[in-house]
Amino acid sequence: MDRPPATIYAVLAVAVLSISASAIFVRLAGDVPAAIIAFYRLGIAVAIMTPWVIVKHRNHLASITKKDALSSMLSGIFLAAHFILWFESLKYTSVASSVVLVSLQPIFAFLGTYFFFRERFTAGAVLSMMIAITGSVIIGWGDFQAGGDALYGDILALLGGMMVTGYFLIGQSVRKRLTLTSYTWLVYGMAAIALFIYNLPSLSSFSGYSGNQWLIFLMLALIPTFLGHSLLNWSLKWVSTSKISMAVLLEPVGASILAYLLFGESLSWSQVLGGAVVIFGLMIFILSTTRKRKPTLSYTARKRG
Repeated sequence: MDRPPATIYAVLAVAVLSISASAIFVRLAGDVPAAIIAFYRLGIAVAIMTPWVIVKHRNHLASITKKDALSSMLSGIFLAAHFILWFESLKYTSVASSVVLVSLQPIFAFLGTYFFFRERFTAGAVLSMMIAITGSVIIGWGDFQAGGDALYGDILALLGGMMVTGYFLIGQSVRKRLTLTSYTWLVYGMAAIALFIYNLPSLSSFSGYSGNQWLIFLMLALIPTFLGHSLLNWSLKWVSTSKISMAVLLEPVGASILAYLLFGESLSWSQVLGGAVVIFGLMIFILSTTRKRKPTLSYTARKRG
């Protein structure tokens, strides 16, 4: 069942490039409510997947335990909450600030794996957390000075990072027992249902959008969802949540470059400094946690067996 490391990291590279475009598509959607964008992103993805699932995976779906089905649905609710919070943050703060702060999810992931999977803190991990948090404070302080709306967007992005960590932590366990198609179909389906229900009280319109906006919904389903999240979910069978979160570290770089080229969105001194501090802290985190986990590979292998 193991895959060559080169294969896994190549897949992660494609996934990170794909999710880097997510914030750009959300910005291009204009004034469409965040929860509507998220609903159509996942709803279209589920609609595309359903015929294949019915034809090829119905027997596997029928064999899924109640516990795994409920866990997959819970993961979908976390994913829906992540999209609502993160997409909404992009309406208040810059792409750079939002994506950098969402990328703090490795810190949340490490805390989660500590409590749920018994991974241990190292001195380097603690130091890197403090550095990364300092960087996020610098970003927040600069956005606070720029305006209260930007700081509000930063807070939403942080909350979005927490929600996507819950999504990955649940998937780390369930994904080892379910096929990629079955798992993602259940997760995206539950997330789409949750988003549909969420949109009903808000009276947000499900129609009346331009052709370009419908094209953006489709692109969100195909690129960040299928080539992004689905490949990350594929990787969960062989790579831990914290490692996947590290790979996502490169997303802010790609998203910031795209935002500059497409929107002319320049970076303030606090965003540059804070972003650099966050990324530096997370790089130390990668090194410290990777060294820590090497001796536990046999334990992980026993768990998989």
